[in-house]
Amino acid sequence: MASPYPDGDREKVASKLPSTLQQQLKIRAAELALDIQDAVEAAITTWRTTERAVLEVDTTGAKSFSTWLPPGLYEDFKDTCTSRSVSYTQGLAQAIRDWLDDNPSPQHATKATDPERKIVGNQKGGVGKTAVSAGIGQAYAEDGKRVLIVDFDPQGHLSEQLAVPQIEPDHDSLVSHMCGEGEGDLRDLIVEIDDPRFQKRLHVLPACFDGFLLDAKIAVVGTQKRGFQKEAALELALRPLESDYDVVIIDCPPSLGIAMDAALYYGRRRRGEAAGRSGVIIPVLAEDSSLTAYSMLAQQIEDLCSDLSLQIDHLGLVVNQYDSRRGYVATSTLNSWKSVGDPRVLAVIGDLKEQREAVRKKMPLLSYAPNSDQAEAMRQVARGASR
Repeated sequence: MASPYPDGDREKVASKLPSTLQQQLKIRAAELALDIQDAVEAAITTWRTTERAVLEVDTTGAKSFSTWLPPGLYEDFKDTCTSRSVSYTQGLAQAIRDWLDDNPSPQHATKATDPERKIVGNQKGGVGKTAVSAGIGQAYAEDGKRVLIVDFDPQGHLSEQLAVPQIEPDHDSLVSHMCGEGEGDLRDLIVEIDDPRFQKRLHVLPACFDGFLLDAKIAVVGTQKRGFQKEAALELALRPLESDYDVVIIDCPPSLGIAMDAALYYGRRRRGEAAGRSGVIIPVLAEDSSLTAYSMLAQQIEDLCSDLSLQIDHLGLVVNQYDSRRGYVATSTLNSWKSVGDPRVLAVIGDLKEQREAVRKKMPLLSYAPNSDQAEAMRQVARGASR
């Protein structure tokens, strides 16, 4: 068959693409009054020139796909695939999927949104990450939102405090799914908090003892599996669950390792997402050591954003266990936190008894003491972290 471009303006290229992406591409191009070849050209060009972390696409059963591209573009595309250690089929699938995400259907007046993703982290232990994660999760559920709290800390304090059993070693878990070894549906591991206050809207993905080995396991998978991106491991595991929830909260371990990178990546601002909708909440104490720990986490966030071309929003600080009776160190450090400005202080939570009593009774704080100052502070944090 004669070439439709006798002057050499374009050349025919052949590859493979999953049939679902082929169909979506055909429909979307028609909706936008574009030729498929122009859409593919735009997709490949953007994918090649944008240095950002991407998720692997399932290309199982990919079928033959051909189109016409400007001379040399496909060769450049293959060079980029080689430099990124992905197959040509995977690279094309990523490019097409990203183009579809960047060019939504004009037929959809309202587009389903991803859940808000709140990453509660600080590499310093004992600052109240678990209390804040549980507290804001309860506040969102109380307010009518469907909430998943992920106990990402292998110590399992959140699971324990809410009377949720941890997952035993060598069982299906979040860790096994992050490492590509999941055996079942992650939904089967989720536990609903049975409390009428939350009306079946508050769920927990329990901690697992294997989490202590997570950094090492992910590092090994990264050396064995071509194209595996360790920072995206948590997102790959949780993506299938997202349509079930309005808010996903990650209670992070006190670490600056790979697990924290994965959590931060998960909380990044996704394309088309409003600023301040997802991001990082940082619990701190009114003491000097917290200032040092915060600066280390802030540097990790900055480095990750720079390395992977991300935007990660600082949703705010939570000054926890505050007691002015501790004198100058406490009051002056609180003033230092307030003077930071960005991120702003979402709430100052006093060192009061209700939280400790709720933990002892293994009850949600907002059920045990719904009218307490600490409960109201958690509601304040939840509101402030959802701009």
